[in-house]
Amino acid sequence: MFDKLKEQPADKILMLMEMFKADERSAKIDLGVGVYKNPEGVTPVMRAVKAAEKRILETQETKAYTGLAGDPAYADAMISLVLGTAVARDDVAAVATPGGTGAVRQAFELIRMATPGARVFVSDPTWPNHLTILSYLGMEAVPYRYFDSTSGGVDFDGMMEDLKGLKPGDVVLLHGCCHNPTGANLTQPEWKTVIARLNEAGAVPMIDIAYQGFGDGLDADAAGVRLVASSVPECLIAASCSKNFGIYRERTGLLMAVSSGSQKVAQGNLAYLNRQNYSFPPDHGARVVTEILTDSTLRADWQSELEDVRKNMLGLREQLASELQRLSGSNRFGFLAQHRGMFSRLGATPEQVARLRQDHGIYMVGDSRMNIAGLNARTVPILAKAIVDSGI
Repeated sequence: MFDKLKEQPADKILMLMEMFKADERSAKIDLGVGVYKNPEGVTPVMRAVKAAEKRILETQETKAYTGLAGDPAYADAMISLVLGTAVARDDVAAVATPGGTGAVRQAFELIRMATPGARVFVSDPTWPNHLTILSYLGMEAVPYRYFDSTSGGVDFDGMMEDLKGLKPGDVVLLHGCCHNPTGANLTQPEWKTVIARLNEAGAVPMIDIAYQGFGDGLDADAAGVRLVASSVPECLIAASCSKNFGIYRERTGLLMAVSSGSQKVAQGNLAYLNRQNYSFPPDHGARVVTEILTDSTLRADWQSELEDVRKNMLGLREQLASELQRLSGSNRFGFLAQHRGMFSRLGATPEQVARLRQDHGIYMVGDSRMNIAGLNARTVPILAKAIVDSGI
């Protein structure tokens, strides 16, 4: 049996991680892996997470299963965090999932069950796992223009031109905030234009929100998601707690299906999909998140630390854009200060990215996506000089 299996292509980011580990240069810089790092290069456990875990350890009396959909209190807390008061709670079906990736996978599975021939329109570029999961499931992915490599912003005219091809039942995958891999986000007026096109075509939005709180703040980052949810007949939302709670390894996500009249049947199908894929979802991370979001003291401390994380990344962006302007005599990298979240696309060619790695020990993905959180005040000038010296 196993001799009939085919070799699978290696994950480019995981390969980059291995190359970085094997590099013996002490001055190397890792801008590839998508995790937040503080100025000391550590991905810390947040204070509120430690406090919540301690409380759970001392009070939890059972490790029995919660339910196919996970703990209802977790769903309530996360729906409130993401959607606020944009829609009625009774209009939202939800299930806990193993991370945001699990939520994305379950969303695609639900789409395939409901509309087997649905096409999924995906931004070009997007998070690579979106495309690989769709391919594995045998679902058609249709790219729409998104990033303008010249301006470093959103190619909104190109995006809307491509969305003219939508048909009833098609799905449009959107990034809620902090677009991965580009860092370029839609404005509120642009969100409204997209919503009008979706409603006109009878298409369904699916939103992946993995970085709420990393861009302009918890509520500002969810503004587009809330606008969509309150303006369309139905939508899907995949949320991740990995980044904003720093619990990457706990695999904590939530899939929401919003509709005004089909909540009960959607809830049943989401629970069914959980049963087929992994039965009961993991609970520890979800319990930590619930403890934090439902306790005023823990929540305030979490939000304070999350603000520090957000401001640190904004400061690094501004420092890098300023240093590049000083060294190059040009503001062509000014877009870096306007992007939001962990990632930005530098606009370098694969050859220039390879040169940064070979000559300067600077590791980023081949399409020039770099993790801003991999920098600190000391390494920003090093990166800026390497970029200019490499002719980017």
